[in-house]
This record gives sequence, structure tokens and C-alpha cells, in this order.
Amino acid sequence: MDASECPGCRRLEEEVRQLREELRQLKAQLGRNASNSSLPPSANPPQAPAPVQKPRSGRKPGGQPGHPPHLKQLLPRERITRTERFVPTHCRHCHTPLPTEAGPEDPEPTRFQVADLPPVRAEIIEYQGHSRLCPGCGTLTMHAIPAELCRHSIGPGLAAATAYLAGCHQVSKRGLEEIVETLFDVPVALGTIANLEQEMSQALASAHAEAVQAVQEAPVKHADETGWKKHGKKCWLWVAATTQVAAFVLHAGRGLAGLAVLLGDAIGGIVVSDRWCAYRHLPVYRRQLCWAHLRRDFQGLIDLGGKAKKIGLELDLFAEDVFHCWYRVRDGTLSRGSLRTYIDGQRPWLRDLLARGSVSGCAKTAALCGQLLELEPALWTFVRREGVEPTNNHGERVLRKAVLWRKKSFGCVSEGGCRFVEQKGPPRRTHSLGGAGGDPLRPARHLPHPGISHPGSAWVRWNSGVRSNWRGQGNRRSIGGPCLAGCRRENLVGWIRFEPEIRAVASVRPEVLEQITRFCNEYANRSHCMRPVSLC
Repeated sequence: MDASECPGCRRLEEEVRQLREELRQLKAQLGRNASNSSLPPSANPPQAPAPVQKPRSGRKPGGQPGHPPHLKQLLPRERITRTERFVPTHCRHCHTPLPTEAGPEDPEPTRFQVADLPPVRAEIIEYQGHSRLCPGCGTLTMHAIPAELCRHSIGPGLAAATAYLAGCHQVSKRGLEEIVETLFDVPVALGTIANLEQEMSQALASAHAEAVQAVQEAPVKHADETGWKKHGKKCWLWVAATTQVAAFVLHAGRGLAGLAVLLGDAIGGIVVSDRWCAYRHLPVYRRQLCWAHLRRDFQGLIDLGGKAKKIGLELDLFAEDVFHCWYRVRDGTLSRGSLRTYIDGQRPWLRDLLARGSVSGCAKTAALCGQLLELEPALWTFVRREGVEPTNNHGERVLRKAVLWRKKSFGCVSEGGCRFVEQKGPPRRTHSLGGAGGDPLRPARHLPHPGISHPGSAWVRWNSGVRSNWRGQGNRRSIGGPCLAGCRRENLVGWIRFEPEIRAVASVRPEVLEQITRFCNEYANRSHCMRPVSLC
């Protein structure tokens, strides 16, 4: 009997195939690192590939010849505390005495400013309750110190400074105790530091509510979450951030309930996020999936090997083209209409590739491709809508300080500590996102304190400017001057039709089309997903 017809042989072959697949999955699990999974770089195993390092340029460190000067900015005159004048007394030519005041023909004085700190000692206010003996009847009358003044031993200014250092720069309580005593000459107890944090939470409650409302009403927001500890138990710190405001919420769960506490039951606007299941309840056309997460998943398929490697390579090359086109749109060298035309031409190819991957027989490839096929419209929201980015890098940058805080403090112990984490985050993040101006201590200065009125929570409006979080990245490919992106398969001719600047250069320099053709054929040989073309 032929071995292919033997039931026992077929069963053994099937078991071998399953065991090989299981072995490949286990090896892939051992090979997980920051480049192919959601693991942070700090959790990389010893055998993980070294991070990519730029080659040495051979230039000396520091400013390079010809770089734009970064001159010292003079502060406005209202910020000047003291002015010292150096006035010439005699003419350097004939030694005639000169007037002390400037004349109409004298030029403006040269200016140089020095910033310094005066000796810093906290202001100590002593309240005294006096007694007086009546000269008429001999009765002793005492005026007691008001009870509201005795509730606090630290004033609002010092309380604001300590809460700012604790909440925004994650200084420990013992570190704050040493800072206050060393810099301000005020001995303070650890319990007092903890009480100040609770006062700060009460003062920022209305500001935190306004921050949550602002992100809920924003047309575009970035959402993310990270683990936290509350008295040793796992909980989750959620963040929603726009270009101007960020809001944090601690919740026991990582599911839809936690997301609803942050963004409301009826979530509006576009949400930029990863593919975590809590976001699956959002309409697909109001989501933008993070392409940075996708590239790590594609790298995971490449590292898996077998059928997954071929699918992963094609997806990763396509993601590289998408990022390249986006950089050009962001830099103004490619119109959004051209980007939309290119993406519309590639979507059928991508859906076909994802469909093949979903039935490839590899469990990990099938799961990823099937999910992307279902969420495919959410890949292109940044193409349809201005103000939407293709990655969730903005949300992760906002959350980064909270992650570092968690690693140093091991979370919170009390409910009050959790509220401090939520409410001390937004003002500082809003200050750094909204622009260079503003005072991050402003809400902290208005703690509920005797003699201090609470001004409300208008902190969202302190900084009206928008600071771009993008760093300059030059085009990665250059062909004959203009940069050509998205050269995939036979759509290259249609793509160049939407690149009039390339045609304009080609009319003057015919060799440009030859270079484009050579580049495309090299690209086809490398990616195995585009037919060779001839444009000459």
C-alpha cells in the first residue's frame, strides 16, 4: 500500500505538521522583542537585535558650520528687576566731560541680561492670639487664632511648588522633604507632603472635569492605556490627548467601561488608537489605527518565517511606502489629493493580500490579516481627514511620563493617591502641549486655603497656541530631484500622472525617466510585488 493511502501515515504526517507549526509558534514567542511586538525596549531579552544606530558622520559634536544661529533672547523690559547703567564720563578723543542723560543723537545702549536666583527662604507668617486684662474688672479676655488659619502649616505658594514637583516631575516624598528643607529652609514631615497632595487633588477636581469634557468634545483625539497599581492590585491608567489638552483617568478595567469613563458613553469624534478590543465598539470610519503598531506586527510575521514571512515582507514594504507618502504630505511636497489617489489605487491590492493571508494556514498571520481586513477602512482615516495622524505616537508620548512614574513609585496606595495621579497630569501636559507660554503652577496656587479664593478651572484656555509634535524628517528617496513614492506594480504610470513636477523636470532632463525606470525595476526585483515597467 502506498504511504499516501495509509491512514496511519497520513495521521503521522498531520501530527508532524502540527508539531512543526507549534514549534514555529513557540520559537516566535521566544523571539519577541520591541521591534516585532508590543514589548517595551526595557523588556528586550538578551538575544534581541541591537537597536539601530546611525553611522558616524565624522563631524565634530556641537553646532556645525553654517547652521542657523540660536541667539540668546532678551526678556521684555517689564521682566527686568534691576538695571545697572554704564555711562561714559569723558570723551575718549578730547576728554571733554559728557552728560549723564542721553541726547537725541545718541544711539540706543547695548544690552546684556543675566538671570539669577536671589537667596530663597520661605516666608514665615506667625499668627498670634493675644490676651488682655481688663483694668476695670480684672477679667482676662483672649482673642483666639481663627480655626481656619490653623488647618494648614504650609501656604499656597509652597504647597503649589511641592505638588508640582511631585506630580509633574515624579519627585518622591522623601525627596520633596529634602528639597523643601534644603532650598526653602523649612523642615517638613512626610505626612505633610501627603496632605499637600490631597489638597492639590481637591483644587484640581474642576480642572480635571473640564479636561475630560474637552477631550470628549474634541473632533480628533489620541487614546491609550497603561497598567497601574492600586494597593498592589492591577488597574489601568487611561489617557486621551489632543494637540492642546490631555486627560487621565484611573479605572479598574481595561475594557469598554474604562474607555467610557474617559470618553463618555457616546464617544464622538475620531479616535486614534491601537487595535485593543475596547476600541472595537467604535464605528470603523471614526477610527484611525496606529501604523507604528502595525509595522511591529508585520515584523513579527517576518520573524515567524514560513508563509508568514512572505506576507509580512509585502505588508512591511507597503507600510514603508505609506509612511514615505505621509512625510511628503506633511512636508508640503505632495498634495493630499495625490495621496488619496495613490491609496485608492492600492486598496484592492491590499485587501487581496490580506484575504490571502487570512487563509494562509498560519494562525498568527490569519488572525492579523483577518482583523485588518475587517478594520481596513480605519487604516485610511488620516487620508480622508486633515488633522488626523497615521500613528498614535502623540498619545504614547503623553503617557510616557506616567509610565516612568509608575516604574519609580510602584503605583498608588490610597484612593486619594489615585486622584492625585489623574488630576495632576492634565495641567502639566496641557502646558507643554499648548505652547511655551503659561504657568503650570497656576491651578496649584489656588488651593483651598484660608484667605485664598478659588478662581475656577479655566486652565484649558491658558495656552491657545498649538505646538507641532512632528520632528523634521527628510525624504528617504530622491530620483533626479523630485522624490517618487509608492512605486508599486503597474500603477506606477498612473502615479506619475499625478506627479506634474516629475513630468516638468523630465521635459528638461529626459534622463530622469530612465532613472525612474531603473529604480522601479530594482524595486520590483526586491519586493516581488511589482512588474518591471518601461517609461522611456
